[in-house]
Amino acid sequence: MKTNIEEINIESLEKRQKTISIFTLGCKVNQYESESMIESFKTAGYEVVESDIADYYVINTCTVTSISDRKSRQFMRRARKANPEAVIAVVGCYSQVSPEQVEAIEEVNVVLGTNEKKDIVKYLESATSTSKIVQVGEIMKTKAYDEMSIEDTVDKTRVFMKIQDGCNQFCTYCIIPYARGPIRSRNPENIITEAKVLASKGFKELVLTGIHLSSYGLDLKTTSLIEMIEELDDIEGIERIRLGSLEPKIITEDFVLRLAKLKNFCNHFHLSLQSGSDTVLERMNRRYNTEVYFEAVELINKHLEDASFTTDIIVGFPGETDFEFDETCEFVKKVHFSKVHIFKYSPREGTKAAVMKDQIHGEIKTNRSHGLQDVCNVVEQTYNEQFIGKEVSVLFEEVVDGHFEGLTEGYLRVATRSLDNLINTIGSVRITDYKNGKLYGITI
Repeated sequence: MKTNIEEINIESLEKRQKTISIFTLGCKVNQYESESMIESFKTAGYEVVESDIADYYVINTCTVTSISDRKSRQFMRRARKANPEAVIAVVGCYSQVSPEQVEAIEEVNVVLGTNEKKDIVKYLESATSTSKIVQVGEIMKTKAYDEMSIEDTVDKTRVFMKIQDGCNQFCTYCIIPYARGPIRSRNPENIITEAKVLASKGFKELVLTGIHLSSYGLDLKTTSLIEMIEELDDIEGIERIRLGSLEPKIITEDFVLRLAKLKNFCNHFHLSLQSGSDTVLERMNRRYNTEVYFEAVELINKHLEDASFTTDIIVGFPGETDFEFDETCEFVKKVHFSKVHIFKYSPREGTKAAVMKDQIHGEIKTNRSHGLQDVCNVVEQTYNEQFIGKEVSVLFEEVVDGHFEGLTEGYLRVATRSLDNLINTIGSVRITDYKNGKLYGITI
């Protein structure tokens, strides 16, 4: 009996596992949500691939700057070029803020806002390479936290856990409140449940994250960020709890004293700064000044030994004078940051800062970025070198150039050699050197 070769090919195609590739831009919250979407696709029978060629593509976008939007569009075109017959979905902040703009892009088949990510599988399965599906809700009217969760990731050491969404701050340079909506806090029971699952999977460190983490619990009125951390500290198997970005105003003596009592809390604080000049902070609508910020730093140093501070700073904000820039450089020296992330101000359409007078010329922004980086390099080296000769605790994550590398509780990168496999173990290292942004040492 003859078998039609076309029937065999059709049958094999129908049985072939569908592949999907996910591109993630932006913050830790986006990374968490991409992990959650990956699990949803795996549960639905898809094969998640990292290669450029796939049947379906999801671009999880960021819209912090116009540069972020451009990168998202580049991913869309790259995906269509890799597979002209693929279904391409664009989700997240860029879609939420500019749905018409994203819909008009020829390569895109599915456009979803920030709150539609959880239903991504449903939308993709009803789409084709020639269809156009747009589902973007009114995020500013959203009151409830949109539940997403994860149980596993490729990385078996540290894992992000989203516990909050939205922002009510409306800084003059930032579009995110319009992309994420008002503050919403995750149900404490769901947080505890997910944390226990992750602990059972072998994750050693939880990194709590949110769009405005400091506001966790304000809408619930039955809990707070410090209470949530205290509950997580009691979960068996979790050996480290790290916090994402915090606002300095959350740092009170009571907050720090309660942190100091926890057995698993990492004494690393990413305290949002943006500028070391009070007049620039006022134009940014940051709602604190350098005095409040430094008081928070002093409180932490008073009660927590070897605390480390990281931050973000924007240079070239509209109207920034040489004097204001110098104030920022001096404040960085005063705080003794272990790491500073420097960004050149980029106007974002739809924000107040984008239409402010005295926009700074690009060359000036570049020069200030380089100048501040020189200051930060000295500050960071001074901070790191104080650990030479000391013993630190390291959670090892990967092997790089023959060294096992990982992070201390203070978020310092450490490299060491060992004949044993140190991955996903916490061990002691005596520091012997600091070079190229890393501490080096010997295992004890």
